Amino acid sequence: MKLHQRTVALAAAVGLLLAPAALAQTPAPAAPAAPRKLISPVRGEATVEYTKPSTKVTGNEVVTVIMVKNTSAAPIAGFRLEESWIDKAGTLSGGDTYRHPKPFMPGEIITVTLRTPKNPRMSSNSYNFVHANGTVKPKAVPKLVPPTT
Repeated sequence: MKLHQRTVALAAAVGLLLAPAALAQTPAPAAPAAPRKLISPVRGEATVEYTKPSTKVTGNEVVTVIMVKNTSAAPIAGFRLEESWIDKAGTLSGGDTYRHPKPFMPGEIITVTLRTPKNPRMSSNSYNFVHANGTVKPKAVPKLVPPTT
């Protein structure tokens, strides 16, 4: 019995001697990340600039590419760009919608690609810029320059 007690005591002593070394090797917990700053989105009219749309027929699709820049002072939530194609009689003959998946931040430039199935009746197209909290006032510009930071 005394041998068993000595073995337990010896194991406990060795454990106490090795515990500080083992604890010293564990990395310190990482500092908590800074909380994200929430920015209130635009309410009412937002402003954007866009380049001249580039429209090309690719196979059985009409592909339109437009670059858009948020010129508002706040993010635009739920930004959408809708393209509608009409024929010579004024009847809707196709279209596509792009929805930005996250808030469209101030100064951010995005490239929007719209794909519409080719229809021989297509004559002209129009664009509608909208967002979740109001209207969008678009302004055509010759080219967009990314902001310098």
